[in-house]
Amino acid sequence: MSSFEPVIVIDAKGHLLGRLASTVAKQLLEGQKIVVVRCEALNISGEFFRAKLKYSAFLRKQTRYNATRGGPWHYRAPSKMFWRTVRGMIPHKTDRGAKAMERLKTFEGIPTPYDRKKRMVVPQALRILRLQPGRKYCTVGRLGSEFGWKYQDVVERLEERRKVKSQAFYERKRAARKALVGAKANVNEKTKTELAALGY
Repeated sequence: MSSFEPVIVIDAKGHLLGRLASTVAKQLLEGQKIVVVRCEALNISGEFFRAKLKYSAFLRKQTRYNATRGGPWHYRAPSKMFWRTVRGMIPHKTDRGAKAMERLKTFEGIPTPYDRKKRMVVPQALRILRLQPGRKYCTVGRLGSEFGWKYQDVVERLEERRKVKSQAFYERKRAARKALVGAKANVNEKTKTELAALGY
């Protein structure tokens, strides 16, 4: 992600939460706009029970000076969990940090404008490259669902529909590419015969 692009779309599936968040935070502070999709498929190292205990302890934390105001806010949606993780790595109360956070968008699933754009991965944050084989891990989507995120089934259903449409689009694209290669070959052969007839 060293090259600067207008907007980078990152597919979060299979990435470790903290490692991806630190990479994204650094890029945001450098002025890069980033969109992170499929946040429900982010991974957390360690077994699910441990992650659940840690998050339940986090949920019990609240402000002491005025508890009726309710803060801090504990998000259940995976996209907001990732957003808050990134926010913790950025000086978000300064003007520079606030502008950096405005450059970040996070989503569950892959919504409409981004399902047709090229998606990237971050190799230094991939679970398969970072965790040793056999180590336990859990997903942010399951954790959020355990604590009250109600849309896991909806996102799964929409993702199934998107994958079917994406596969159909890919088949059409491959057929068009094959037809183009065939047409170019035919044109080349025809041009050669015409030039040979003219003595070239």
